[in-house]
Amino acid sequence: MTQPRHVPVLVDRVVALVAPALAEPASVLVDATLGLAGHAEAILAACPRAYLVGLDRDAKALELAGERLQPFAERTTLVHAVYDEIPDVLARLGLDRVQGVLFDLGVSSMQLDETDRGFAYAHDAPLDMRMDQQRGTTAAELLNTASVQELSRILSRYGEERYSRRIAEAVVREREREPFATSARLVDLVRSSIPAAVRRTGGNPAKRTFQALRIAVNDELAVLERALPAAVDALAVGGRIVVMSYHSLEDRLAKHALAPRARSTAPLDLPVVPPGHEPELRLLTRGAEVASAEDVQHNQRAASVRVRAAVRVREAA
Repeated sequence: MTQPRHVPVLVDRVVALVAPALAEPASVLVDATLGLAGHAEAILAACPRAYLVGLDRDAKALELAGERLQPFAERTTLVHAVYDEIPDVLARLGLDRVQGVLFDLGVSSMQLDETDRGFAYAHDAPLDMRMDQQRGTTAAELLNTASVQELSRILSRYGEERYSRRIAEAVVREREREPFATSARLVDLVRSSIPAAVRRTGGNPAKRTFQALRIAVNDELAVLERALPAAVDALAVGGRIVVMSYHSLEDRLAKHALAPRARSTAPLDLPVVPPGHEPELRLLTRGAEVASAEDVQHNQRAASVRVRAAVRVREAA
C-alpha cells in the first residue's frame, strides 16, 4: 500500500458523526468524494461491519484510493462517477437505501499537490483544473473563449471577487495578444488588475479567481445542488449524512438541503403535527461546525471547513 499523501480534515469528528449508523452488518457508507480515502480508511477501521461505496470523478484519485484501501478490499467498491450520479450508482449496485453518506467538498489534496493539474496558484502549470481529465473544458479553454460578461459573472459568483470586471476585461485584452496556457501568467494578470492596497492584504490575490475557475470548469455547485437531495433520499431511517464545505457557496447549499427537511411541514399554528408532516431529518450539528485552533494547527486545510450533519428520522411522506 502507498504511503498516505495527506491528512484528512477533522477525521475523528467525521468518524464520530457517521459511526453510529454503521454498526449493523452490511451497513453501507457512500463516500461521495473519495479523494485519497483518508476519511474512508478511518471509517472502515472504526466500523468493521460497514461496507464502502466510494465515488470520485478523478481516475487517478480512485487508483491511489484503491491502493490505500487494499486492507479493506473485501468491503469496498470504488466507482468512477460524479457525486450527482449517486442514484444511478446505487441502482446499478442493487442498493435501495444506505446508512451513511459523506461529502468532503472542494479540491482534493492530490489535485493541489500535483502541480501539473493547474489547481494551485503557487506553481506555474498548465491551466487544466478538470477533476476528471477525461472530459470537459479546461480552465485555459474557458479563459480563452468566454466573453467579458461571462468571465465577470463566474469570478463574481463563484469567487466572490470584488474586481471581477477588471480581471475579466484584462483577460480578454491579454488573450488577444497571446492565449492563456499556464497559471503563472494568470496570477500576474490578477495581481496587476486589482488596487495595490488590496494586493498587500488577504493572501494571494489570485485565490478567488482560481477558486471560481475551478468551480466553473467542474460545474461544482450545480452538481452539488443535485447531489445533496439525492443523498438524503438514499438514506435509510437512522442513516446519517455529513457534508464538509470549504467556502460559503457550498455551505449555503448544504444548509438549504438539510435544514428544511429537519422542520415540520405542517402549518405553524397547529397544536399537533399531523402524521406525515413530521421532520425527515434531525440535525446533528448546531449550524455549521468549524475546526478548532488545534485542528488547524494540525492540518492547515481545516482552516476554512464547515461541517453539517443530520440523521434521517423518518421516511418521506
